Amino acid sequence: MIITEQKPIQKILEALGEYKNVFLVGCGECATTCKTGGEAELIKMKQQLEEAGKTVTGTCLPKAPCVASQLKSELARNMQALRKADAVLVLACGLGVQSVKDNDRLNLAILPACNSLFGATMDAQGNFYEKCSLCGECVLDLTQGICPVTLCAKGLLNGPCGGMDKGKCEVDKDKDCAWVLIYREMEKKNKLAQMGKVQAAKDFKKTTKPRKLLISG
Repeated sequence: MIITEQKPIQKILEALGEYKNVFLVGCGECATTCKTGGEAELIKMKQQLEEAGKTVTGTCLPKAPCVASQLKSELARNMQALRKADAVLVLACGLGVQSVKDNDRLNLAILPACNSLFGATMDAQGNFYEKCSLCGECVLDLTQGICPVTLCAKGLLNGPCGGMDKGKCEVDKDKDCAWVLIYREMEKKNKLAQMGKVQAAKDFKKTTKPRKLLISG
């Protein structure tokens, strides 16, 4: 899940600038869960923009705006409202914004209403925790499902640094050292022998951006 926060309304209005007629696009998945781009947020954003003198020509809420097929069908259903707009304000992550840009056929201004923060898991209470860095070379099979690339402040692959103190990270004293967590998990599962295996340095070519994965030939 991509975690977002909504930009302050003043920043949004500054970005809209001279654009008076605005179409709103939300997100039925991540941004809805984060309460930054669901139906309620679209209604509130419409109200705020109209109070600031803007005209909202329409709104749509694709299940996942980052999926072109889902986005295109929503845009097609709202083409009349889109033709009246000068700009599209996207209440989604940066992926959603760029997907709208890629599928815009009217040469409209495409603007973000949110800041993209990180990819995360969500617990039963609705809290979000960054757990994966999308590094392209997963080591969770070697570290008992605990990611040192993300959870270690230094991304170390072969045990804790010298700054670890009483199980805590030297960068954040309130945070458990990732490698202490990994050690304890290995100990519980009788896998401590794996701690002696030295891992090679990561292949950072796998994170050269922008990346792509082509499904069709």
